[in-house]
Amino acid sequence: MNIQRNGTIAATAGSPDYFTGAVRIEGRFQAPAPARVSAATVSFEPGARTAWHTHPLGQTLIVVSGLGWAQREGGPVEEIRPGDVVWFAPGEKHWHGATATSAMSHVAVGEAQDGKVVDWLEQVADEDYARGPESPRG
Repeated sequence: MNIQRNGTIAATAGSPDYFTGAVRIEGRFQAPAPARVSAATVSFEPGARTAWHTHPLGQTLIVVSGLGWAQREGGPVEEIRPGDVVWFAPGEKHWHGATATSAMSHVAVGEAQDGKVVDWLEQVADEDYARGPESPRG
């Protein structure tokens, strides 16, 4: 058994290479090998979001506070709320973040494949994000 005390991993700001707006990332754990799962609490200020990205083994989000949006490529923007659990399949191109007017935090859980948890892609265009959940995108 190993107990990792809250606050032992320093929080970092989300890199502007991978995020738009103010984002705070608090690593929660990285399981030791042979396990390959890790988790972080990610907090988005209003208007903040990830870039488009994929995960080789998928990703689970557990929304803990606020109001957010998530979208998979080719699908509509979906509203996500506290208590919602969102699953993105392996290789599914997607983004997620806060709404334009509300902050949002989620716990992101992923697994590494050959040492890689995420493949970052292009930023979500401001005009696409600004449409919100009413308009499907492609």
